Amino acid sequence: MKGENKDQEQKPVDTYKHGRGAQFNTKNKFITQETTREHIEGIDEWIDDEVKTQYLEVFPKTIVNKVESADVGMMYSMNPYQGCEHGCIYCYARNSFEYWGYSAGLDFESKILIKKNAPELLRKFLMHPKWDATPIMLSGNTDCYQPAEQKFRITRKLLEVCNEFNQPVGILTKNAWIIKDKDILEQMAAKKILSAMVSITSFDDKVRRVMEPRTVTAKQRLKVIEELSKAGVRMGIMMGPMIPGLNEHEMQRIMKAARDAGATFTAYTFIRLNGAIKDLFYDWLYKNFPDRADKVWHLIEASHDGKVNDSRWGIRMRGEGNIAQLVAQQYKKYGKLYGMNAEEWSLDRSKFRRPGEQGRLF
Repeated sequence: MKGENKDQEQKPVDTYKHGRGAQFNTKNKFITQETTREHIEGIDEWIDDEVKTQYLEVFPKTIVNKVESADVGMMYSMNPYQGCEHGCIYCYARNSFEYWGYSAGLDFESKILIKKNAPELLRKFLMHPKWDATPIMLSGNTDCYQPAEQKFRITRKLLEVCNEFNQPVGILTKNAWIIKDKDILEQMAAKKILSAMVSITSFDDKVRRVMEPRTVTAKQRLKVIEELSKAGVRMGIMMGPMIPGLNEHEMQRIMKAARDAGATFTAYTFIRLNGAIKDLFYDWLYKNFPDRADKVWHLIEASHDGKVNDSRWGIRMRGEGNIAQLVAQQYKKYGKLYGMNAEEWSLDRSKFRRPGEQGRLF
């Protein structure tokens, strides 16, 4: 009978890679040759579409990097891992992964490069007689407390070296694993050589699960702020990126909740889609939010002079136009309302010493 097998009709196969931000690998502009699968229906070919995380050890010659960008708020950074399993679709660090010979897409969040020799490299760097204890950021590129840290604990070892030298450190993370290092963070905070920021982009867990698929919830991040601030660590909140039509309306709520948890300073960035991130974000946006994708995309364009990226320093991180100005005004208004950034505070460089030396003043 007509319609008899209606309930037995095959449903479309869900090809969305859940638990991943990027859904494909973008082309690496530094690689001229590449391989591809042309006949996925081949009967003698094993097909496995699951993207599994791989940990690959690398052997860099340096670990501390001088930051040339004048508008990112840091002078030096160190990254124990390259690539990041968190899979945040907007992450600017994706583009840098191409320098390692990989794609900014799925490769970035599934092929994690492990720098096991990072603590030895840091010790050698700090021993240089001309080093002046300028604060170093953990991490300026990928999250130092991403899932790989549970296995390798390189971030912990870097902190131990910094604590030994009294080297000032700033931390930025969105992972609750930082709590495991509360003991050493408390010691460093007491010497005023450490401060930390937790990144929160949304309290909407449906948004978080697809935008930052392998991260902890915003509530867990607030618990991190609360627990570490009670331990004496100066805690801040990073709200970024703010994406018009998606999460920019949450700025006040995030700032207030962070203040209530113990945060005392703030920062934010406005979405910019440079390099391969443009194609990755576009694909992600229309697959996950088809009902408002056009609106969000056009609002981003309106905030970057008709494009989705602006490379001009001082503007690229904040955007321009009505929407970007509204976000900036909210940030200023609510920061003042909740008493954020009210204190003058800086990491203490005067306690820095090399093994065998007395404390020195700079």
